[in-house]
Parts: sequence; structure tokens; C-alpha cells
Amino acid sequence: MFFHKQELQHKASPDKADPVYARKLQEVLGGQYGEITVAMQYGFQAWNSHLPGKYRDLVYGIGAEEFGHVEMLAIMIAKLLETAPTELTEKAMKSDPTLAAVIGGMDVQHAIVAGAGARPVDSNGNPWQGSYITCSGNLLADFTANANAEMQGRLQVARLYHMTEDSGVKDLLSFLLARDTMHQNQWIAAARELQEEGLESLPVPSMFPLKNEERDVSYQYLNFSSGEMAAEGSWASGPTPDGLGEFSYHAGPTTAAPAPSATMPDPLLYGTMPLPDPGMVKKVAEKVKDAVASDPD
Repeated sequence: MFFHKQELQHKASPDKADPVYARKLQEVLGGQYGEITVAMQYGFQAWNSHLPGKYRDLVYGIGAEEFGHVEMLAIMIAKLLETAPTELTEKAMKSDPTLAAVIGGMDVQHAIVAGAGARPVDSNGNPWQGSYITCSGNLLADFTANANAEMQGRLQVARLYHMTEDSGVKDLLSFLLARDTMHQNQWIAAARELQEEGLESLPVPSMFPLKNEERDVSYQYLNFSSGEMAAEGSWASGPTPDGLGEFSYHAGPTTAAPAPSATMPDPLLYGTMPLPDPGMVKKVAEKVKDAVASDPD
């Protein structure tokens, strides 16, 4: 159940309108790692959770907060677009014909489609997609993906922070940076706790029987690059994080299989195929002839 209270978690008031920056800000609203993505990602993880208790409550709680971040950014974008479709566009057109061609760099659909409002799109106007979200049903895999989402989101917000001098915008971004810091740490702590409690462990999925895995290559670092310095890392020698083996380094593949023979699809697909013997030509021709005869249309 959702209940909306018409208040913001943090204020969202720019010093002045800026349609170009509004377009930039769309990335952390409707981009792959934007607030819509994490809100929906955590929501579906909670709704699909098979494990009641603290982990599901955690996903529910952060997901609900992220919906509030969607709201704050949408309102900030709308405020950045106030008066923009008329006054600022006209100014851009007068000062630079090139800028005029792209309406001063703003997203024209902000004005044409959304009436000077935010849209569920990224900074290039690409619609937000449900395929951005990760919801596997495996909490360790999902929590790791969540930490990555928060890292990518915080990275983008940090870049946007240096692209404006608007103190109001920076105030909101400063708050979002702080919450991303918290959420990164929460997901990393939750992933660690899952492993410590034995609910999940590496490799994911931990319940898959290892006897069905070709264990000879499970911990081999096969370096397919000419760069050899990677052999110096902890991922190339020493104990593995799952505690079940030892890393070993190998310059290139340790096994090889013979090249497969060429496939021979149905000749009615009209692909170019080798003919192993002259008699095959006659067989193919007869098959095509029979197919044509059975289908006069």
C-alpha cells in the first residue's frame, strides 16, 4: 500500500530557470542508473522477496525513499524549466543561430510534450525502460547489483554537481550524494551479512551443486590479453573469496576444442552452403521443385 504526503524529503528549488541543465538532470531521473530505476528495482525485489524479515524490510524501506527522490528531481526539473520555453529560448536564438537550431540545447519535448515539466527519459530523451532493473530473486546477486546502481548513480550526480553554479540545485545534489553514500554502504553491509549468516555465499547461486561444474577451471585466471601485469593481483594467486579453492594464473587458454563443422540448414532458407557431392545439387533442386509445386501461390 502506498500513501502520499505532499511534502518533499529535501527542498528542490533552483535559483533560476535553466532548461539546458534541466535536460542534463534528466539522466539521474530517467537514465539507466537514475532514481526511477532504483525505485522500481528495489520495489520489485521487495514484492518478489521469498525471505520475510530484515532483508525484505530493508529493500522496502530504501525503495520507498527512492520514490521520494524521483519526486524531488521531477519537481526540480520542472522548476528549472519555468519560463524557459519562451524567454530563454528566444535569447538563445538571438545570440547564436547554431544554438537556436537545437533550441539552446534544451530538450524540446520538455516544452512540446510535457508543458515545461519533467519526463521519464534520460538526458538524450530516450524513454526509461523496465529492462534497466535487476530483480533475480537471489538476494546476494541483487544486493550486489544494488550497490553498483548506487555507485553509478552517485558518480553521475557528482559529475552533474560540477556542471552548475546554481546553489539551489547544488543543495539538492549534495543531499542526494549523501543518501547514495548511505545506500552504497547499506547494500554492501547487507551482502556481507547474508554471507556471514550462511543464507547466501559465493559463487552465486550457492545452492547449485558444484559437482555439476567443471571444477578444473573454476579458479583459473585465463589471461587472453598480452598484458601480463594482471598476474600480480590477488585474483591471480592465493585463496579465493569463496574459500573453496586457490587462484592460479595461466597465460592463455588451457584447453581447446576442434573447430565445428559448418552447419547445413534447410535449403529452402536459400543460404549459401557447400555442396559435398554433385548428387546433392540434384537433391536440393528436387526439394525446391517439390515445394514450389505444392504451393502454386
